[in-house]
Amino acid sequence: MADPQTETSRDETEAVVERRVPLPKFQVFIILLIQFAEPITALVIYPFVVQLVRDTGVTGGEETKTGFYAGILESAFFLAEGLTVFQFGRLSDIYGRRPVLLLGPLGLAISMLGFGLSKTFWTLFLFRCIQGACNGNIGVTRTVINDIAHPTNIADIFSLVPLLWSVAGTLAPLIGGLLSNPAAKWPNTFGKIQILRDHPYFLPCAVAGSIAFMAFAIAFVGLKESSPSILARRRKSAKVPAETDPLLSTATQEDAPHETEDGPPPMRDLLIRPVLIALTAYGLLHFCSMSNDALVPLFFATPISLGGLGLKPSAIGLILSISGIFNAVIQALFGGRIIRRFGPRRVLIAGFCGLAVEFAMYPLIRFLAQRAGRVDAVVGIALAGQLSCTFVIYCSYASTGLFIMDAAPSRASLGSVNGLSQMVATALRSLAPSFVSSLFVLSAEYNLVGGNLVYIVLVFAAVGAARCAALLPHKLDLKK
Repeated sequence: MADPQTETSRDETEAVVERRVPLPKFQVFIILLIQFAEPITALVIYPFVVQLVRDTGVTGGEETKTGFYAGILESAFFLAEGLTVFQFGRLSDIYGRRPVLLLGPLGLAISMLGFGLSKTFWTLFLFRCIQGACNGNIGVTRTVINDIAHPTNIADIFSLVPLLWSVAGTLAPLIGGLLSNPAAKWPNTFGKIQILRDHPYFLPCAVAGSIAFMAFAIAFVGLKESSPSILARRRKSAKVPAETDPLLSTATQEDAPHETEDGPPPMRDLLIRPVLIALTAYGLLHFCSMSNDALVPLFFATPISLGGLGLKPSAIGLILSISGIFNAVIQALFGGRIIRRFGPRRVLIAGFCGLAVEFAMYPLIRFLAQRAGRVDAVVGIALAGQLSCTFVIYCSYASTGLFIMDAAPSRASLGSVNGLSQMVATALRSLAPSFVSSLFVLSAEYNLVGGNLVYIVLVFAAVGAARCAALLPHKLDLKK
């Protein structure tokens, strides 16, 4: 008799275990490169953002306010992204994916330069908002993957998306930590450049902006339109058969995506139960994950006497980079296999449980650091155990992408549903840093639950999110 657990796992992944259909690799590469620009520009400031806030003088020398203003800068990016992402998704359904995708990376490159040249807090805030708005097209990249992928390999493609965050989690902190204040670190070389002496954080911002500009340049040259409705209209006007489309030539005619000239459905048709459940799980994953991303540099940079580890920006960047390297390797080797083996629903639930464990580790690490009075080997071992939970979280991102696609009522609504999902996600991501940093400050300042209230709240949030993920369907109908 077959094992019921094995049968359930097979049922959950039966849509993605058929014969593999090749993908247009260059188009996938371009889409992933555009998406790669978001985490690079979002995370590059984390190693130095606390010191940057101090340097602006906005805190008036009060250390307890530093986390609050750092949280505002981190939240501004995702708040601005959340306000624009649905509109970009809707526009991509109407006018096509290519023009919408080209807007973001160019604006992102320019705004990163402005951020690096800013010296006042509110100028930093303005450019951070512009960066977030330029990333409003990030949901369109997921839609393009849906346009050009096939049910037999889409799990592997979506597993590459969190892989990008893993790589960005390695490169961005490394760039931000090592290249911040280069004039002081290398006085004989960078110290001779006036702009780097006047603007200590310009160099890491310029490097991140260059990556965004490279994504724009490559996309401008090689990105093709993939919207089913746009391609259908073009073929109708040119009288070209569907099977000659280069984006669809890798699949058989019966495997090619159904294309229609119908526009996107109205909003009321999108707010159905499957979409709402998938959106809730997707948003909670981003909230919990972003809460942890904002908590890590704040916890690392806060003095031990106030409940942190008292690390310098270079040490923070190095730790986050090492963690990112391990996550990138695990995602590259096992990401798609894990989802196919255990099913996206189980992987997502496991991701939330991993987050709960990671949040619960903060009080332990804090206790060990305060007992030793420094970051010793015991603290390092506990920290390594905590950061190892992250690889399950990255697998969860791929799982939620599959559920979002499966919940969409039709292919014509993919852009709108992906835009809606990114709007929900970025809204919660924008809330998370301010919420966490403020609660962190309150917990420390008023010694709430021994200074651990922020961690207890986040543990309950992750457990509740796991319960929500349990409501997702066991099977995915990716062929629809």
